[in-house]
Formats: sequence, structure tokens, C-alpha cells
Amino acid sequence: MQAELRRNRLLELVRSRGFASLPDLAEQLEVSESTVRRDLDYLEETGSAKRTHGGVFYTGPAPNLPHFEQRNDSDWEIKRRIASVASQLIEDGDTVLLDGGSTTYELAQLLVGRTLQVVTNSLPVANLFMSSPTTELILIGGYVHSRTGVSLGPYATEMISRLNARRAVLSVAGITENGYYNSNLLLVETERAMMAAAGEVIIVADSSKFGRQSLANLCPLNAIDKMVVDSGLAPHWRKTVEDSGVELKIADLTVSGEQPESD
Repeated sequence: MQAELRRNRLLELVRSRGFASLPDLAEQLEVSESTVRRDLDYLEETGSAKRTHGGVFYTGPAPNLPHFEQRNDSDWEIKRRIASVASQLIEDGDTVLLDGGSTTYELAQLLVGRTLQVVTNSLPVANLFMSSPTTELILIGGYVHSRTGVSLGPYATEMISRLNARRAVLSVAGITENGYYNSNLLLVETERAMMAAAGEVIIVADSSKFGRQSLANLCPLNAIDKMVVDSGLAPHWRKTVEDSGVELKIADLTVSGEQPESD
């Protein structure tokens, strides 16, 4: 079997299962485990898969949903940088609430394979952890928004209200001096429930969200604990956020590897 054809088949096996073991992949492809390892090294370099103890997870392109399709590559790279910094704020053993934003999806891909309890109302996020032997997954039910694949509404809010989490990581559509915004009223209600259930609330947002207002106000600026944003954030917005008492973490866009920093 040609290498390209074998890798494509390998990727499809991993994608369809979410998680697959090396012996199983070798058997399915009728090749040695060493060949599978070499192919997985290639897939890891392309960002399509992530190896962990005993197997491999799919970490390829985002789901085929309008929420994920309406983007460009430069925006997505910024989200990846922010997600990289946010992942360092999550500790092994945490119970983490994740909403269905595109940046939280990037964060979720970085958390695959870690020892966590993940609670989410996002079907795309849940799919990443479905077969993980190290992650306990709790999926929130309710009305599923077709554009985002996220569960919303009273059933979702009621379920979240019965849970307790160490951290919640949320995305927003806009940020002004008056607080954080999203464009869906039901989403805002669900995210408020997540905030109430968490000991620490983290907002992940790229700098383009600042100065933008959307339909529904989620909460005031000082109602969260930490924010992760890219280094394109204007100085006056940095001061506004920090003056509100929020701990700011900056994802540096000029380097390939970020470390969390207070700014």
C-alpha cells in the first residue's frame, strides 16, 4: 500500500473512532506497528492526530458547521495561540466546563489525553473526548443549536445547575467596558449557569472582540477571574481589564511557544 493512501486510511480510521489503539490500527491496515508509528508521527506534524499512551486521538479540522466554517486561517492561528496559553491554566484532575466556542474547541483539542473531568454542552467538543481512557466526559443535554452544535435552553441550564466544577472556560462575541456579550440569548443563560457552577471562570477571546457589543450581556467585566487574549490587544483595553480586577494572560503572536504571563 502506498504511503499516502495508507496514511489517508489511517486518518479516516482514527477520525471515525475518535480514539484507536496501535495494535488495532496495525491489524486494520495489515502493516507493522512500527509503520503505524511512523505514519502517526507524520499525522501529528500536520495536526491531524495526537498520540497518547496506548493509542491515538483525532485532532483534525473543526466540524463541518457554519460556526466553524466562517473563519480564515490567520484568525484560527490566533485562536490556537490563545488556546495554548489557556491549556496551561488547566491542571490534571480538574473538572472543567467548556462551552462551544471556536477557541474553546481549540483548547479542547489540547486537553485530549489529559486526566480530567470534562463537562460540555458542545457536541463537537464532546466528540473529541468520547473515547479517551483518561477523561471522564459529561455531556449537557437540551435543544441543539444547528449552527454551533451546542445544547442550550432550560434543560441544559437545569442540568448545569446541579453540577460543580473547578473551572469554566467560556468564549464571547464581544467585550466592552460594560462587560461580555454573546449573540444568542439562550447561550447567555447557559453560560451564566456554567459560571455559577464553577469555582473559577476563564474567558478566552481574541483582541478583535474588544469594543464590540452583541445582543445579550453575559456579565460585567469583573464577574470573571481570568482572561486569555492575544498580544494584539490595545494598551487601553489591557488597563481596563486589569483595573476591573481580572487576571490577564497574554498569548504572544510573535513566537511559536507561549508561556502564560500577566501583563
